[in-house]
Amino acid sequence: MPGRGGLQDPPGGRPGARRTATGPWWKADARSDPWRDPASPAGLGAPAVYEEDDQPGPVVVDAQGRRKVRLRDLSVRLTTLAVLALLVVGLVGGGVGWYLTRTADETPLFTPGTTLSQVDPGITREPGSVSDIADAVIPAVVSIEVRVGQAGATGSGVVIDGENGYIVTNNHVISGADEVEGAEIRAVFSDGSGSAARIVGRDPASDLAVIKVEKPGLVTASLGRSAEVVVGDPVVAIGSPLGLAGTVTSGIVSALDRPVRLSGEGTDTNAVISAVQTDAPINPGNSGGALVDASGALVGINTAIASTGAGGSIGLGFAIPIDTVTRIAEQLISTGSAVHATLGVNARSVTDGTRDGALVLNVEPGSPAAQAGIREEDVIIAVDDTPVGSSEELAVAVDARRPGDQVTVELVRGGRSRTVEVTLGAA
Repeated sequence: MPGRGGLQDPPGGRPGARRTATGPWWKADARSDPWRDPASPAGLGAPAVYEEDDQPGPVVVDAQGRRKVRLRDLSVRLTTLAVLALLVVGLVGGGVGWYLTRTADETPLFTPGTTLSQVDPGITREPGSVSDIADAVIPAVVSIEVRVGQAGATGSGVVIDGENGYIVTNNHVISGADEVEGAEIRAVFSDGSGSAARIVGRDPASDLAVIKVEKPGLVTASLGRSAEVVVGDPVVAIGSPLGLAGTVTSGIVSALDRPVRLSGEGTDTNAVISAVQTDAPINPGNSGGALVDASGALVGINTAIASTGAGGSIGLGFAIPIDTVTRIAEQLISTGSAVHATLGVNARSVTDGTRDGALVLNVEPGSPAAQAGIREEDVIIAVDDTPVGSSEELAVAVDARRPGDQVTVELVRGGRSRTVEVTLGAA
């Protein structure tokens, strides 16, 4: 009825009851509840009718204010252009897909007279680069081959006086051939040529030796100064590890003044060096080779490595400082032997938990230590201003002086510290 919403009685009023069921689901008020009466007089109305859109196209605005394109209003020309554009896009896409997925027909396996093309990359090697250093130093580094009977060994060496044919290497590289009948030592140069070598002199106390070859035109290494080397300096190691001549590795100086004891089977080397430590990979065969700085100057002779037992480099290599090499090599070239300062004691490293030192095990009769009153059981803790914390540091501190130098030795005896003056002897 007008003015009332929801379901209503049909025109003409509610029809009479047609259901007379008395079941449990038929309640007494069922006749007055239209939702419980299947004969409820409800019916569907006429469908909604929208007003015809009379806006001019092709762009129209609907009832919600949205702009739309009405296709039936598009012109034939615009429709044709849109269809052509879709065709072009489809053709291009199909062509690209075919090109990317195409497969070539099988071609002959061999092409006679093939010449591969190369480009010139224009590589520039800056001064001071590893390649620049290697190019300058490799001609001054040699491989050393030692043959004693049926046994052989290899090492490395550095030309320190090309005019006279002097080459420095480690004592342990060539000591096995010294004064052995039939033994041969041969130096092999970077150009592949070789020359027989003679031992000029060797020094087991520093693990250095000098050999001589009769070959003109040798390239001499530039000798630097190890006293000017600092931790962190870039360095390059060059030698013949495992017989591989001209091997170049690089790293930095990882420590200085590292006391390292050197000895080994098959050699009379018995030395303690104050080493230049480097992480440049050094392996067996690098012994006697060059350790150079960023200018290409020789700052050390590669001598030893720390090892875990499996052999090979673990990033802890040791070189004899060039200042020591120069001093010993000059003596060997001049006289065939080298002289070292000595205190005249045997010692071992000790500590009392708060202080380290070198315990004197015995004193050589008549030695500088004996003359200065140093006794067995004394613990040496300093030489001049250099602290001594081990027997190796005592050896390095004494070897840094010259025979005849007077030094002040600080020691502990009976729990009390005292100093004595010692004039070092020669050994």
